[in-house]
Amino acid sequence: MPYAPLLDDTEIVAGLARLEQWRRDGDAIVRDLRFPTFPAAIAFVGRVAELAEAADHHPNIDIRWRKVRLVLTTHASGGLTARDLDLAARIDGIVGRFAGVPEPARADG
Repeated sequence: MPYAPLLDDTEIVAGLARLEQWRRDGDAIVRDLRFPTFPAAIAFVGRVAELAEAADHHPNIDIRWRKVRLVLTTHASGGLTARDLDLAARIDGIVGRFAGVPEPARADG
């Protein structure tokens, strides 16, 4: 018995229609984000970690300076489930909070 039931293609397409910034990549959904600063990207990832822990569902996260890539799939089920779409929607709900995170003051400036 899978961890969570897999979604069929129709359910995935319908779910992605509500998640405009996410795209399907095989058995996963992916979102690429760019933040104004590296600290803003890190702060965002910290908040995603909190959401993931609360949901007991964890994305793969790749951080490259101000760019963050999130990949969601339900490994235990072998593909996409409602858990992926739900966490993606929760993540979308916090993205805007990190667009204006100020860059910390520098000692030299």
